[in-house]
Amino acid sequence: MMRGPRPPLPGQQTNPGVDAMIRVDHAGEFGALQIYKGQLAVLERSHSESVQTIRRMAEQEQQHFAAFDRLVRERGVRPTALEPLWRVAGFALGAATALLGEKAAMACTVAVEDVIDAHYKKQVASVPEQESGLKQVLTEFREDELEHRDIALEHGASETPGYGLLTAAIRTCCRTAIALSEKI
Repeated sequence: MMRGPRPPLPGQQTNPGVDAMIRVDHAGEFGALQIYKGQLAVLERSHSESVQTIRRMAEQEQQHFAAFDRLVRERGVRPTALEPLWRVAGFALGAATALLGEKAAMACTVAVEDVIDAHYKKQVASVPEQESGLKQVLTEFREDELEHRDIALEHGASETPGYGLLTAAIRTCCRTAIALSEKI
């Protein structure tokens, strides 16, 4: 569950651009957790290698979320007001792709991580110089997300029937979620 931000301390400098980065990344990691929860709810009984892989990726996303949750609180950043929507939409996306099969669940990961790669790359390039710690976090998390994408491809994501259409639709949804979470 997302917690509200701590109000900025007296004299604490805020940067609306950095605040938006933290807000959207906090929301994105939350959404990723919901996707994996939906996938696991469907696939968990299969005890396949993919389930173990999804669990490991979800654990890493939990670490990412915890880091952004801490930044939200420490910096007094307002979390997205769209959290209830991302909870339902993320879970539904995860469950729906898992219902299509393990490879489709992995295709979902590829699509999401492709968008997140570009998103984090753009953020790393635009982080203010005085935010070197945030830049390091974004760089590290981007590498993790690229690893998730590569793992999903190794698990046959691209063999999913309708792979191109499915991943294009998911990418569009992710880009829309990013744009909304930056503002709302």
